[in-house]
Amino acid sequence: MDFLFVIILGGLWGSFANVCIYRLPLDKGVVSGRSYCPKCKNQIFWEDNIPILSYLLLSGKCRKCKKHISYQYPLVEFVNILFFTIIYFIYGLTLTTILLMILSLSFIIIFFIDLKHFIIPNEITFSMMALGFLKSFDPNLNSMFPNYINSLIGGLFGYGIIWSIIYFYKQVRKKEGMGLGDAKLLSVIGFWFGWIAIPFVIFISSVVALISVIPSLIKKNKNMSSQIPFGPFIILGCILYIIFSEQYKNLLFG
Repeated sequence: MDFLFVIILGGLWGSFANVCIYRLPLDKGVVSGRSYCPKCKNQIFWEDNIPILSYLLLSGKCRKCKKHISYQYPLVEFVNILFFTIIYFIYGLTLTTILLMILSLSFIIIFFIDLKHFIIPNEITFSMMALGFLKSFDPNLNSMFPNYINSLIGGLFGYGIIWSIIYFYKQVRKKEGMGLGDAKLLSVIGFWFGWIAIPFVIFISSVVALISVIPSLIKKNKNMSSQIPFGPFIILGCILYIIFSEQYKNLLFG
């Protein structure tokens, strides 16, 4: 029964994530107005807005205009259900579970927005910075979370290292490289997991990003100055840090 509730909760918040992914880049309010079809603009009734199930029953098409609905919608809902379920399975009914569910939902929103629009919304990053720092004052949290001193150092370090890369790249190449959205996202990770997470996340995200663009470089679809969304790679690096944080800390400190 508990897992059924978590699955339903994951689907509902996944549906909310889809609203954010669509509306935030357009500077539209995420809680104002009912959902509507992006093609015909007709309102979507509740029975056509049930996560994943409605998409399957409608064969992936709008009831009114019969236009195809993007696969992104059920994918986002499924991924959020998966994350919520895994988090609950590992941590049970705890504050850690609630915090990681909030973080994972934010990561999903950022991932898909940055992937499509090359932007990371301040509404998400600033909120997550604040929450990441505030939670660090609770001494009873899971050991993966730092105290408030390490949280503050991590947030400043995460932002500062990306800001430095942007600054020096601009001085050398006379043009913009990475965006400050990436700096804010890495700052979020620093506030949530402390300064120790930053080197791991930067290394993993950089390696995976490089590997992902190598085929395009070989085919000459991209060059070294082509724009790529780096936020999704930072998020992947953070997820891997959460999974392997204990092994990583043992490797560093024995």
